[in-house]
Amino acid sequence: MMEIEKIQIEKKTEEKVWRRRGKKHIWITAAALLVAAAFFVGLSLLQINTIHVSGNRQYTAEQIEASIFDSRLSRNPVFCYMQYRFRPHKSIPFVQDYKLVFQNPFHVQVIIHEKTVVGYVSYMSSFMYFDKDGIVVESTNQKLDGIPCITGLKFGHIVLHHPLPVEEKSVFESILNVTQVLETYNLKVDKIQYNSKGEATLYMKDLEVALGDSKDISGKISELSDMMPELEGKKGILYLDTYDPVNPPSMYTMKRKP
Repeated sequence: MMEIEKIQIEKKTEEKVWRRRGKKHIWITAAALLVAAAFFVGLSLLQINTIHVSGNRQYTAEQIEASIFDSRLSRNPVFCYMQYRFRPHKSIPFVQDYKLVFQNPFHVQVIIHEKTVVGYVSYMSSFMYFDKDGIVVESTNQKLDGIPCITGLKFGHIVLHHPLPVEEKSVFESILNVTQVLETYNLKVDKIQYNSKGEATLYMKDLEVALGDSKDISGKISELSDMMPELEGKKGILYLDTYDPVNPPSMYTMKRKP
């Protein structure tokens, strides 16, 4: 009988120990959960307050910021990081992609990679923007400042992210060359028109500039840049197609418009 009582007492003691340990584990778990909850609540209250944008040309820093950080939640560093790493990036017209660099939980750097655009054509009430290879990269009703309209091209059905279906593919090389030289001299044109011979004419407000073929484009536009102070406010057609790099003419023909 004594042995049986001893065994029962030992069992009761073990049960008490396990109950105490169980309660202790519950309190530890509860405390850990409370700490974790407090931690995540604290994180949820954090807000990114400094955003630095670089690489943007078509949009202002404010426009980029409004597109990416479009809600209070998107400014939370934890949510922002998880969304950036594991969700598709937000679609912004004319932006190829963007990168977020977290300097600290309150400061993020946004690096923009814009699509390379050299011109656009008007198609079915939309503006179809294309890159240096003639690939249509964007369709919108928005006109970008500094991007010329290209006219005179003959094309069929246009599909986004596909080459512009023109008969003469070499025209894209000419467009790229012209737009790059114009940018070098900080000259803005509204339109570049090509005729059936592949000759280009620039339209700058009330001034038309006939460049002729694609030869010596850099020299022709350099001459135009030098003449711009005299051409300011004038209307007419300036013929630079007679430009000769060996024997540059002393004068160019200009037909004035009323």
